[in-house]
Amino acid sequence: MNTTTKLLLTAILCVTAAACSKKVKETPDAGTPSSGPSTSAGTVRDTGPTASGAYGPGDLDTDACLRQRVVYFDLDQDALKPEFQNIVACHAKYLRDRPSARMTLEGNADERGSREYNLGLGERRGNAVSSAVQANGGSGSQMTVVSYGEERPTCTDSNEDCWGRNRRVEIVYTAK
Repeated sequence: MNTTTKLLLTAILCVTAAACSKKVKETPDAGTPSSGPSTSAGTVRDTGPTASGAYGPGDLDTDACLRQRVVYFDLDQDALKPEFQNIVACHAKYLRDRPSARMTLEGNADERGSREYNLGLGERRGNAVSSAVQANGGSGSQMTVVSYGEERPTCTDSNEDCWGRNRRVEIVYTAK
């Protein structure tokens, strides 16, 4: 191979490596609707907070930390981001205070990767949130982890912002 070809090939590899290593700081869009309470059968619907300071009826709708029911992840990662630790702790406290409450953790991934990989990644993400809830005092018997992989996207565009919104675990409260 001549010198010009080697230099050109080296330059292309360097540009490609630099483009692949770009880190994008993701912040969930404040206008993005979270998976809020549903009115379908089986969803926990309560009426108002208790005076004792413990979580009571209605807190799923009124308490700010309980309204946040989506945990976002980085690309190909299942580690919980620090900004979601307080939200997970809040949900753990809710489970501790209400032994009859049940939660489904729905793991999701973006469209990149094979179907099998994304199902496994969604499950690992759900298990990471479950472990964090348990570390904060929630009971494992109150949680179920389900992985949807790439099958339930919230956004169908092919760009980083959209992929970031699809890399998530949704916390869904269900009746026993």
